[in-house]
Amino acid sequence: MADECFGHPRLAAIYDPLDPDRSDLDAYTRMAEEFGARRVLDIGCGTGVFALLLADRGIEVVGVDPAAASLDVAQGKPGGERVRWIRGDVTALPPLRVDLATMTANVAQAIVAPESWRETLRAAYRALRPGGRLVFETRDPARRAWEDWNREQSYSVTEIPGVGTVESWLQVTDVSQPLVTFRSTYVFAADGQVLTSHSTLRFRERQEVEADLSAQGYVIDDVRDAPDRPGREFVFLARRPAA
Repeated sequence: MADECFGHPRLAAIYDPLDPDRSDLDAYTRMAEEFGARRVLDIGCGTGVFALLLADRGIEVVGVDPAAASLDVAQGKPGGERVRWIRGDVTALPPLRVDLATMTANVAQAIVAPESWRETLRAAYRALRPGGRLVFETRDPARRAWEDWNREQSYSVTEIPGVGTVESWLQVTDVSQPLVTFRSTYVFAADGQVLTSHSTLRFRERQEVEADLSAQGYVIDDVRDAPDRPGREFVFLARRPAA
């Protein structure tokens, strides 16, 4: 199930304007170039920002996401016709052979159920060509990122063309490690509508992720630091063996 912020049409439409700085994707773009990827599977593609960045570079991209409203936004963007968009999760993909599979931002952590996580890793493995790579990030639990997710530190007011002023903030509602649940609130000044979205993320330890990858047959090539959040996130580079 997609969170309301991705599945509600009014919230999906403002997702990008509320988070315009996607410099976090620069590292993934560089890795696609580093690995010479010509075919990429973007798991949890959302509104298609990363998929379209790759398509602009001539890369063949399949974007998969369970949220129809987010995919509608993605398809409506300039160049949206160059990406193959699939609604659903990665376990329901048609047969693919890609050089690189990615899960950017919160995607890996949003897959909270252990079996769903294992199924996702297995499905990505099937989609990769021998020697292909899976790349994703996850926050280091020791850094307790959720402690900043409160109204005082997250409150913002954004003027969005065609929409008007939108107030937004986060508030943690439950911490039951490894799960953290929080509520996002959006207030539309134009008509006073208040919408909320509830999300749960799973904070996995590095050793847990490495064990999960190995159990599904991956070789772990590297665990890098996230350039946009140094010391706060792990970026995993895993590979399907060539033979």
